[in-house]
Amino acid sequence: MSNEPDSNTVLFTRYDAGWVILCIGMAIGGAMVFMPVQVGMTGLWVFLAASAIAYPGVYLFQKFYLETLTKTESAEDYTDIITQYLGKNWAMLLSILYFLLMLTGMLGYSTGLVRDSASYLQTYGVTKTLLSDTAWWPFVIMLVMVAIAAQGERLLFKVSGPLVVGKLAIILVLGMVMIPHWSLANIKPLTSLLPFVRDVFITIPFTVFSVVFMPILSPMNIAYRRVETDRRIATYRAFRASRVAFAILIVSVLFFALSFTLSLHHEKAVEAYQNNISALAIAAQVLPGAVIRVMSTALNIFALVTAFFALYLALQEGLQGICFNLLSRFLPEERINRRALHLFVALAIAVGLWGWVQMNAKVLFILHLSAPLFGIIACFIPVYLIFKMPYLAYLKGFRALYVLLFGIILTISPLLRFLE
Repeated sequence: MSNEPDSNTVLFTRYDAGWVILCIGMAIGGAMVFMPVQVGMTGLWVFLAASAIAYPGVYLFQKFYLETLTKTESAEDYTDIITQYLGKNWAMLLSILYFLLMLTGMLGYSTGLVRDSASYLQTYGVTKTLLSDTAWWPFVIMLVMVAIAAQGERLLFKVSGPLVVGKLAIILVLGMVMIPHWSLANIKPLTSLLPFVRDVFITIPFTVFSVVFMPILSPMNIAYRRVETDRRIATYRAFRASRVAFAILIVSVLFFALSFTLSLHHEKAVEAYQNNISALAIAAQVLPGAVIRVMSTALNIFALVTAFFALYLALQEGLQGICFNLLSRFLPEERINRRALHLFVALAIAVGLWGWVQMNAKVLFILHLSAPLFGIIACFIPVYLIFKMPYLAYLKGFRALYVLLFGIILTISPLLRFLE
């Protein structure tokens, strides 16, 4: 990136580590909870092919996305940033898409958190029935989670830090403990070419979700801009945190995913999908040994909680931006009470998520629906801005075309589900 400050003068602080933790916490939520189910159903070879396509794409589109976020004069929220590029009306439309993207992820994590926590309580004999079938358990879970997340990033650093460090340790230990349970019989044989290609395209969104933390990049950019008076330093720190998080994720996710896939039979992955619970909830019942069961449980809950917290910041930002855009059309901006707006958004999110969990929609289906939104927000819009804005022209070239092609793949991938 051009015009960077001297890296030796910009120390890596606890604040930077906090954002690295939130980035990792968000990505691991998708990787460790939902992706193994898809990998178990489609097979190891499909996963490896999808990873070879997806991981370079994720690195590039997150880089381009962050580049576009850091080039504006101000950064109150995503709506404010897009308004400076494309005007208030286009900003409203794209903000709605941005909000829907954050919402699909939050819906998946909310459902997983409520149902898996209830499943574990029943599995370990704490309850005789599934609390997720009641109305009060989902409401209590959502209210507590939103109440914590709405306090801001510094409290989330304190809450998420030990959980993320703990689950990274569990990933490494659990991956090694599962090695004795590896079996080549769990490797699904290669299919013919056309079904293989179809499954690769269907699996790409799940490999994307295994390392992607794009939704946290906008809140991170905004936060750094608030604490740094020099925008160059704020930008440098945001990119540095992103690179550190991505490197850690690649190593840990690949190791655990391969170990998990070799340890869990295809039929168990199908069972997890049909029962709408994560693969780790099934693993706690299938793999022998109390240690594996405890670690699987902790990893699953830690992953869901930290992913929920990280994604909440983006969801809150998106909804507040939409509300502010609407209110500013009728009221002077200085008369809008941001504190009252913040409280309203928090309450609306808690009630909305509680209502959604009551519907018990399929989590994997929800995540698949978010793939086209990722294509639009994270790929198409940044590439369009790169070719539209002269000060982003240095990003043109093969990498921009790769991101554009990757966005097309993400956009059409849900349609291939109907070809299964």
